[in-house]
Amino acid sequence: MDDTTKVHVTTPQATETATPETAERPARRTFLKAAGLGALTATVGVPFARYLPEGMQPIGMAHAQGEVEGYGFKDGLTLLNDRPVNAETPAHLLDDRVTPANRLFIRNNGGVPFHALDGDATGWTLTVDGEVDTPLELTLDALASDFEVVTRQLTLECGGNGRAFFVPGASGNQWTTGAVGCPEWTGVRLRDVLNAAGVKDSAVYTGHYGNDPHLSGDPEKVAISRGVPIAKALEEDTLIAWAMNGEPLPAIHGFPLRLVVPGYPGSASQKWLTRIWVRDQVHDGPKMGGYSYRLPAYPVAPGTEVPEADMVVMETMPVKSLITSPATRTQHDGLSLDVRGHAWADGEVAAVHVSHDFGQTWQEAALEAPVNRYAWQHFTATVDLPQPGYYEIWSRATDTDGRVQPVTTPGWNPRGYGNNMVHRIAVLAG
Repeated sequence: MDDTTKVHVTTPQATETATPETAERPARRTFLKAAGLGALTATVGVPFARYLPEGMQPIGMAHAQGEVEGYGFKDGLTLLNDRPVNAETPAHLLDDRVTPANRLFIRNNGGVPFHALDGDATGWTLTVDGEVDTPLELTLDALASDFEVVTRQLTLECGGNGRAFFVPGASGNQWTTGAVGCPEWTGVRLRDVLNAAGVKDSAVYTGHYGNDPHLSGDPEKVAISRGVPIAKALEEDTLIAWAMNGEPLPAIHGFPLRLVVPGYPGSASQKWLTRIWVRDQVHDGPKMGGYSYRLPAYPVAPGTEVPEADMVVMETMPVKSLITSPATRTQHDGLSLDVRGHAWADGEVAAVHVSHDFGQTWQEAALEAPVNRYAWQHFTATVDLPQPGYYEIWSRATDTDGRVQPVTTPGWNPRGYGNNMVHRIAVLAG
């Protein structure tokens, strides 16, 4: 077993003996120690404090979590769980236009197969069966030789990204903003493979299976098996991928084969893919029922106990944005601040706006077009601050259908899915 299994975690409780070197490090964890908004205002000044929505704490007060210094090649991720491994990426480490493999978040439901850790794809096959005219069993070589190979930059995001900000809290990994990334993926269109098998008129849904071991160790149990409506499976940008950024998939990201289903929760993008079962009904595999990746069929008050029968499958992800520079909790000498980041949607983003006064005024950012559908879009803005003090820079994206990120958490649900509230960073200016 190689070094991709070695994890070093620095927990929030860990202590470090001060040295001349450590004493001079930027004090990111101790950016602000004020006990609340009032103390913060008295300490450094918050020019627009009166506009901060009631009940919302300054983002600069947030506590740092344990940081992963390495899950193998990973760099700077924050560990949320180690069994299974789940880790997110701090926003400022997602500044690259194309997310490098060492900065892509990790979301697992089971273990990592040993063959993936060994980099051994010997004998690997993909089965396509169910509601098809001709069931297929394809090798990796057959996939690469029998179908058109394509490369697309596609955003991948966990359905629970932003869960940590719901009030009352929701169970599950407490993702903040870093369960997202946008690498380049190389493979073949799922559509082409399904068409080669001949999708029957009775086809309704796909069911996806991988060979990641269940955490119980029971070989008869499946860690996760989700699927998508057949129309989504037949979209041009839904891929069966074997490479990320021009390299074979890393073990932790599904070597040797995975699905990439952009615009849907990342759980639909099955890793270590071995089978696609075309169904004549909505797929009912593990993590498809109950409250897993499901939302109430109607709006509910926060904290409501929603019957399982009233939950529906989560499909498209909402419009969202992320400020990647400057890093949150930084100090800035001047009063003119350059801001940049990314925005994405199930479709295309029409505009991004930023605010420095808790949403009282907004200025439009410069927004680039996506390199292809489902790639995130880059934005930049220069924000002029009126006086020294504590500021929060907020970003708000609007998609081409007019849907806008809300200022506070939207649509509370029992498992905390789909939070697309504005992104907030903290800055001490002047």
